[in-house]
Amino acid sequence: MYYAILAYHTAGVVESWTEEEDEALMTDLLQVHDRFVQQKAFGPAARLGPAEGAVTLRGKGEGIVTDGPFAETKEQLLGLYVVDFPAIDAAVDAARELRRSNPSAIYEIRPIALYIPGATLDPGPQN
Repeated sequence: MYYAILAYHTAGVVESWTEEEDEALMTDLLQVHDRFVQQKAFGPAARLGPAEGAVTLRGKGEGIVTDGPFAETKEQLLGLYVVDFPAIDAAVDAARELRRSNPSAIYEIRPIALYIPGATLDPGPQN
C-alpha cells in the first residue's frame, strides 16, 4: 500500500536555520531516505519552497489565484515522501525514523488512494 508522509514545520523555523544546520539535517534525512530506498520502500520525495512563494487556485470556472497557502496555521507543509509498506504501522515507523533526524517536525501519514507515477522530471540544479 502506498502512503504519503507529509512533513510539516512551524513557519519561519526552517528559514532561520544556518546553511550548515540545514545541510546537516538534510544529510541525516537523506541517509534515512537512502536506507528505505535500498529496501524498495521509498519512492519520490520533494522538499517544498517557502509558503510565501506559493499561490492558491480555487473557485468556480477557471478559478481565482490568491497569494500564499490556503491554510492559516503555524505549521506549513515542507515536503512529502511517497512510501510503499504493507500496513500503516510500517509507514508510521518510517516517519518516526525521519523524525529522529528532524525532531521538531510534524509528520502526517496518509494512505494514497491513487498513485500515478508520471514521467521522470529533470531535477535541475539542487539547492
